Amino acid sequence: METGFKGIEVEQKDGVAILTMNNPPVNQLSPDFAMELGRAIAEAFGDDGIKAIILTGTGKNFIAGADIRQVQAIKDENTVFTQALTWAQFMNQIEMGPKPVICAINGNALGGGLELAMAGHYRVAAKGINLGQPEVQIGLIPGAGGTQRLPRLIGLPNAVEMITTGKPIKTEKAYSRDLVDEMVESDVLMHAAMKAASRFIRGELNLDTRRTRNVIGRLPSAAEKKAFLNASKMMAASKAKGYIAPFKAIEAMEKGLNFNIEPDIEKEVRLFAECAVSDVAKNLMAIFLNTRAAGKLPRIKGIEPAEVKRVAMLGGGVMGSGIVSILLSSGFEAVLWDINDEAISKGIAAVRKTYDYPIKKKKMTPAGVDAMLEKQLTTTTSLEDLKEVDLVIEAVLEDMKVKQDIWKRLEGICQAGTVFATNTSALPITEMATVLGDPGRMIGLHFFNPAHRMQLLEVICAEKTSDQTLATSVAFARAIKKVPIVVNDGPGFYVSRQLGGLFGGAVFLTADGVDGADIERAMVEFGMPMGPATLADLTGIDINYHVAKTFEKRLGERYKVHPLTELVYQTGCYGRKTGSGYFDYSGEKPVPNPKVLAITQKYLEENGVKPRKMRRPEIVDVMLALGINEAALMMEEGICDRPQDMDLAMIYGTGFPPYRGGILRYADKWGVKNVYEKLLELEERYGIRFKPANLLKEMAETGKTFYAD
Repeated sequence: METGFKGIEVEQKDGVAILTMNNPPVNQLSPDFAMELGRAIAEAFGDDGIKAIILTGTGKNFIAGADIRQVQAIKDENTVFTQALTWAQFMNQIEMGPKPVICAINGNALGGGLELAMAGHYRVAAKGINLGQPEVQIGLIPGAGGTQRLPRLIGLPNAVEMITTGKPIKTEKAYSRDLVDEMVESDVLMHAAMKAASRFIRGELNLDTRRTRNVIGRLPSAAEKKAFLNASKMMAASKAKGYIAPFKAIEAMEKGLNFNIEPDIEKEVRLFAECAVSDVAKNLMAIFLNTRAAGKLPRIKGIEPAEVKRVAMLGGGVMGSGIVSILLSSGFEAVLWDINDEAISKGIAAVRKTYDYPIKKKKMTPAGVDAMLEKQLTTTTSLEDLKEVDLVIEAVLEDMKVKQDIWKRLEGICQAGTVFATNTSALPITEMATVLGDPGRMIGLHFFNPAHRMQLLEVICAEKTSDQTLATSVAFARAIKKVPIVVNDGPGFYVSRQLGGLFGGAVFLTADGVDGADIERAMVEFGMPMGPATLADLTGIDINYHVAKTFEKRLGERYKVHPLTELVYQTGCYGRKTGSGYFDYSGEKPVPNPKVLAITQKYLEENGVKPRKMRRPEIVDVMLALGINEAALMMEEGICDRPQDMDLAMIYGTGFPPYRGGILRYADKWGVKNVYEKLLELEERYGIRFKPANLLKEMAETGKTFYAD
């Protein structure tokens, strides 16, 4: 057979064609590569000298799914259906082919990669790799037979779990469930695959019985299928509100899993196409692609990041200990500095606590944590011990003088290339850097609590932050598996101010007679993890108040603190930490706090405001209009000008519902002109806080959108 393929290396050995797939960077099933793979397999089927075929991948991937940019670009359902059906039929041709196909799964087999492996006749996998159908995470379902072949191999319950959650499983679990036939060490993978090929050639393994479509022992009866899938729908309804794909995947299994697999696969492909053209899928695919591109700014293109191996953490409190945990888990050497031995001891205890969950889930052991801390973590109360570190992250008292004193001392201790990063959530970084001889080395790395779980890392450039410092910081964020969103210095940076905008309308509605409980329910129904009152109680009403006063001082009249906010603050009820805030937490369940209810009622009476019933979609419109306006204002001010990054920040930092695409995707869907007109209406009723940004006015008049597509 031909050997001159671009993305496939061909080797023939003892009557076996070994096809090694090599389509960098992750062996994606792009259209050109898929066509080439089809041609290679067809040639092997037609070559009389070849008795069996081995498919394997390169590096860390067997096949890591399809190129979703191709799917994202198509808006016509029938076009998606036609293209996807071609790929599904190719899988059928492999499965029904005249020669055995052995899949030597060397690395990640995800999405179409797992579907390809299941269309083969024997699967041998290296230990410790990922196998899965993650399509629901980008709003899709398997579209090449995954919903029909996976239940045949591992049973319906396990298949439903894998497909509707999108979570991959490791080889060890895949082997225990019969998804793979053999599990071996990676260095003997090809030897095991050759042995399997020889068993087919000698007739020890029967090609017909090895076709996945003929594996029917685990298919449920009609009654069993109906009962289980009905229960699965109920579970999906409770966990996947706003999403489409989990329900379409269940529907594919509900309508399928018959003895004749090909019509069932065609039904699956149709459901795949319905998902692919939905707004939800387009939004989730955009989030996936934008997440991969986060931090890749023209400003730092071509700049080589400095190598970071040893990182100092100043402060072992809640945030500092979480960051140390991230450093250790990511393989960095960490130095924890604090003011005294007692603080150090508390910090180490807090670091250990972050590993309670992985230990409980048996992903780590206490002995493993001990060994990691002993090998990678050192502690000190002397700043002099930080002279060899590559990066310093500071999370000490939120006091400008304290922070500046530390940085000034460290500049005389650390090497010239050491990056100085502050985790401040409120203080101006540009001002903080003024004490340095080289202010270009300072940057903000704003982690979100709990730091070891939250994916977002807000990277804040001060006025003089150098491109080299930024490039190193973005690379570091990627190394610790965070999503880096780069913004410029300003009050609240991006996320805190944007969240204040999104939830800032709540006090105006409350002061207008709208029931606070309705506001909470409206935002939760919209898809936010919690309403504004619940969030305020969690973060601390006093903290929010001081942030609001900072905005008032630095940003002017638009941000003047509402009189009702002042009254709530004066109650001394600051949220969960004081036992009550907007809610009272003294009982088994939180209930509205009588003190806050009383001062609210008094305020309404004194201002002649009567209770006002408002539909929840109308409440959402008020809240979202103010949030969109805040984003536009920050774009005008130069805080951030990349809509995709701003949306990622809201999704990863505040829990904005991913299926809605982000606050600016939502604005485009709503219509910028409609947002602008809503703000004019709200400005007339509530005042300057709702005055539309000039940018929104211009966009409304010219028909522009936040996203060019």
